[in-house]
Amino acid sequence: MNARIIDDNQSVIVFDGMCVLCSANAQFVLKFDRKGYFRLAAMQGDTGAQLMRRAGLDPADPMSLVVFDQGRLLLDSDAVIRIYEAMGWPWRAAVLARVIPRALRDPIYLFVARNRYRIFGKREQCWVPTPEQAKRIL
Repeated sequence: MNARIIDDNQSVIVFDGMCVLCSANAQFVLKFDRKGYFRLAAMQGDTGAQLMRRAGLDPADPMSLVVFDQGRLLLDSDAVIRIYEAMGWPWRAAVLARVIPRALRDPIYLFVARNRYRIFGKREQCWVPTPEQAKRIL
């Protein structure tokens, strides 16, 4: 299967499909992003791996959530905040986290990212979306 190239007008979340926490977050976005602002791509798939490389990251050693948001590249805590901001109220309240300097937010994010399998678990297979959800998966 060939990877689908996104254009700069799309907003895409690239997540770790093997991570229980990351998959739960992807499912949360699919449920509560009612306007369908975001598309999703597991970094283990062709499209997700290509997007990780485009962001300068190794898809085989993922340490970050990646968000391509209409031409902008967001990583780490900025990516998480942007996801919730774009979903509208009440999730938009996450923008309050921006008052915390990135120098403090990102180390916490990276600690969780480095230890996510140990803390939350790892799937044996990537999470598989429902047919309805699959329309938003790249």
